[in-house]
Amino acid sequence: MKKEFKIFIDFDGTITTTDVGENIFLKFGNEEQVKRIIEDLLSEKISSKECWLSLCESVYQINKNELDSFIDDIKIDPGFKEFIGFCKKNEMAHFILSDGFDYYIKRILEKDELSDIKYYSNKLQIINNKLIPSFPHHDIDFPSSANCKRNHIINNSADEEYTVFIGDGNSDKYTVHFCDFIFAKNDLLKYCEKERISYYPFKDFNDIQNIMMKLLSKKRLKKRYQAELKRREAYIQE
Repeated sequence: MKKEFKIFIDFDGTITTTDVGENIFLKFGNEEQVKRIIEDLLSEKISSKECWLSLCESVYQINKNELDSFIDDIKIDPGFKEFIGFCKKNEMAHFILSDGFDYYIKRILEKDELSDIKYYSNKLQIINNKLIPSFPHHDIDFPSSANCKRNHIINNSADEEYTVFIGDGNSDKYTVHFCDFIFAKNDLLKYCEKERISYYPFKDFNDIQNIMMKLLSKKRLKKRYQAELKRREAYIQE
């Protein structure tokens, strides 16, 4: 019987080589204020949604052309496009789950000819030179991501499928509890270590592709027991 994998991928700092959202606000906002807001998020004084609202308010005026030019300079992981080809070849459904904004995700994916990838994110508009965010996928029970990644995993996977999550940061930490195979770096790696969640460390998408090839070739794969339980509970609640 063929193994069915669902691949869920963080965007900022995972697909891109830098944290796009954070760097936009450091560039166009008050750097000291921005760092203080982000620190409040990381210390759990505020939720991700509160963080984004405060960051958008910290940018008093934005020039759309300057913002677009800044976004166009953002680089993606050199192995990401090949990894997406690998997913397609092996019929593995893949989704981007981002706590960032559609404004720059759409632009970056189009620039790199990857606009066919389905993604879920927060929304951002520029109105009267102001950044106006909205959060269509917010769930108050999961404050570390204004776009509830856990819900997207539940809604886009089934009990018999193997869920794979690839990420690097704070917005991913509750999500990994629901996934069978986790690829982690940076803050997410530290979180997995602390919570004793099994994971594969990675530097780039070439690392991930090599490990996924091995997982595909195995005759038998075990799901992560705690993740399976959590998903089943969530399926029942849905």
